[in-house]
Amino acid sequence: MTLTDEQLLELESKRSFYFFWEEANTDKESPGYGLIVDRAPGDSEMCSVASVGFGLTAIMIGVERGWISRAEGYERALGTLNTLLEHADQVNGFFYHFLNMKTARRHDNCEVSVIDTAIAVSGAITAGEYFGCDVREYAQRLYERVDWNWYRNPEYNQFYMGYAPERGFFARWDLYAEQFMMYFLAAASPTHPVDPSMFYDFGRQYGTFGDNPPFIYTWLGSLFTFQFSHAWFDLRGKVDRDNVDWWHNSVIATKANRDYCIAHASEFRTFGPDAWGLTACDGPNGYSGRYGTAPSGLNSSNDMHLPDGTVPPAGAAGSIVFMPEEVISALRNYYENYPQMWGRYGFKDSYNLDVTPPYFAEDVIGIDKGITLLMIENYRSGLVWNYFMRNPYVQRGMVLCEIKDKQQS
Repeated sequence: MTLTDEQLLELESKRSFYFFWEEANTDKESPGYGLIVDRAPGDSEMCSVASVGFGLTAIMIGVERGWISRAEGYERALGTLNTLLEHADQVNGFFYHFLNMKTARRHDNCEVSVIDTAIAVSGAITAGEYFGCDVREYAQRLYERVDWNWYRNPEYNQFYMGYAPERGFFARWDLYAEQFMMYFLAAASPTHPVDPSMFYDFGRQYGTFGDNPPFIYTWLGSLFTFQFSHAWFDLRGKVDRDNVDWWHNSVIATKANRDYCIAHASEFRTFGPDAWGLTACDGPNGYSGRYGTAPSGLNSSNDMHLPDGTVPPAGAAGSIVFMPEEVISALRNYYENYPQMWGRYGFKDSYNLDVTPPYFAEDVIGIDKGITLLMIENYRSGLVWNYFMRNPYVQRGMVLCEIKDKQQS
């Protein structure tokens, strides 16, 4: 039976939700209660803090869609936030990128991550706005604990890229990527605010592909970098003080990504008008963040993206709010023509027809299921935006960073 568009989106959303619901630590006596795996079924021991942020938002979607009860959602959200506050390893409020699922301690020698912390805080704020009461109080405590200034490089007025006790701080967020949430949350912090000018002190490189107008592109040309902050922050109809419309920028980037795949369809069998959306994902040689499209690299050098025919459904799905018709057509192609791509949690991470034998990922990855679920819900109902944007600190952060309605600019 052919599914309608709405049925297809409902099915993928529901199965994506159950990744976050079922692949969590459900032992209420465990220090890691509520933590969510980075991927499944590939690694049951490693929690991704970003997965937890997406998962806290997913709980609200599950309740609203009737997949779980409000009482179930409230209990899981509160317990997860308690784990983050009381048990999870952190430094000055920043979480390690990965945690042990059972102990909530640092996994291996991973870094303390500013972006993954920002995703976790965004998820916490969303849950707090939705459930209120103790969930809101816990979310506020989590947010207030983050010392954003500690993670700031004062020489460049940019956030460091990472920190590890063994090596100190390293690299910088010196170009545009998925990090907008960091500036907005940090500027409005009631305890450790940073100067909002940080939002204007990262580099903006313009480039394009095909007949698209120039847009501000990202280092790897990977589509998630144009999506993640938009999953929570509603930037529709808004510009910054330099009159940059970041929503429209993501629309152009999405079009360029699809156009690149169409233009290279003769080179890669997997690519085409209904097989596009190159973004960080699993591939035949393991996980890579370099799956992306031109422009990439420094000054449009186009030497940092590394396409090999691998296509992840999350790349298109995460852009459904930007190009709904083209995204739904791509999802329908994956669903109807590649049953190997479908599993317990909906679309698996990726596929590639340009290797022998053809590659079909076994795992699903939390951040890919997360951006899929949140953006489909925003497309269908605006639910995530509607609750997250109610938060006064979220609103204040955008005001401080001089994000305003177009008619006011």
